[in-house]
Amino acid sequence: MTDARRYAVYLKPAAERALKKIVDRTARRRIARAIDGLATTARPPQATRLQGSDGLLRIRTGDYRIIHTVEDATRTVLIATIGHRRDVYRR
Repeated sequence: MTDARRYAVYLKPAAERALKKIVDRTARRRIARAIDGLATTARPPQATRLQGSDGLLRIRTGDYRIIHTVEDATRTVLIATIGHRRDVYRR
């Protein structure tokens, strides 16, 4: 795939902090692979739109969730947060 078709992936500071806090190395690698995959497929088939939110998508990676938005006009993906499934949806 050419670079022109790729999306730029950015993590909000809160998402970066959350990723660094994950102790399980296997889970952290799985999450990193999922984030890398967003550069080529911004809306993977397993992504689910979150109810009650404006454009947020969720990807499940084991017990963790990656919450992100996609901006097609600028070809960017913004990772809003990453967290354990029991905690990630709390506001």
